[in-house]
Amino acid sequence: MSEPSLSAHGITPGLVCGHHHLYSALARGMPAPPQTPSNFIQILEQVWWRLDTALDLEMMEWSAKLGALEALESGCTAIVDHHESPNAIEGSLSVIADACAEVGVRVVCAYGVTDRHGADGAWLGLEENDRFLSEGGRGMVGIHAAFTCEQDTIDAAIELADKHDVGVHVHVAEGFADAGAGATLARRSRDNWLLVHGVNLPDGIDISGTLAHNPRSNMNNSVGYASPARFDVPIVLGTDGIGANMLEEFRLAFVKLREEDVTASPDTPWRWLENGWRLVPEAKDDVVTWTYPDMSAWHMAYTTGVRPIDIIVEGKKVLEDGAATKVDGDEIRAKAAEQAVRLFAKL
Repeated sequence: MSEPSLSAHGITPGLVCGHHHLYSALARGMPAPPQTPSNFIQILEQVWWRLDTALDLEMMEWSAKLGALEALESGCTAIVDHHESPNAIEGSLSVIADACAEVGVRVVCAYGVTDRHGADGAWLGLEENDRFLSEGGRGMVGIHAAFTCEQDTIDAAIELADKHDVGVHVHVAEGFADAGAGATLARRSRDNWLLVHGVNLPDGIDISGTLAHNPRSNMNNSVGYASPARFDVPIVLGTDGIGANMLEEFRLAFVKLREEDVTASPDTPWRWLENGWRLVPEAKDDVVTWTYPDMSAWHMAYTTGVRPIDIIVEGKKVLEDGAATKVDGDEIRAKAAEQAVRLFAKL
């Protein structure tokens, strides 16, 4: 059987989001931080690290359902997720996996281990990864980022990944505070690792794995351009939690690349989009029918508003006439809105 291609007229395989934070789906409209962040670390401290500590399992369930629904409505049938909820760790990965399965979207889960909440918090994160994988869950072992972990925690996470024969899913050199991550992780990295961002990795670094490029998030956080074409590793596209519209992410990846090199072709970021199938190969067998007849790189680079009409996953129609078939989309949005109110009250 020949490899599927995204050039078929009006039909493609399912798209893959190579890096997501499904817990962030409730964040839209959240209360402003105590003061306006002026750098990346302050964004983490005043926005995302406040948000993740407020999460409970019920919030996670509806956030994941909303994120999966919006992914499906964008033609994305598989998500590689990176999760953190330091006050509700146990069982969190199963909640996310079950929520996505209910919608009809595949998910690869990981809990982002960190020492930000002490050694006990790091241990609980390792335990959640171990529990989920031991029970047959599809996942990787997550590390938040090297700069928030003690070396012993990083070592334990890598050993756990090796035990389960899975990769490590880790933010790498996203901001200057984590610029040393390459030196910390390169010698330990494996081909099955997922390295996220890589903005501050040095040229020519000998590191193994797949790099997840998140152009919208990098611009939003003002961390700089990763220039992913400079790396000799496979590149995939992720959203870092800002939805899962992978065609939009492809367009952003293209214009950012084009800004750096006016001779650049959309074929390059289109290959990055296709590389998502390396992470979730089954998505190649999904069938997405689109509103636009020519789903090729040069058309999609300059054509906005393209939407999926129907999606078939494992022989079953999970989207018909633009609406999810397995769940009530209106109910998910309503329940997610209720959980967002609870979340915002805690913030």
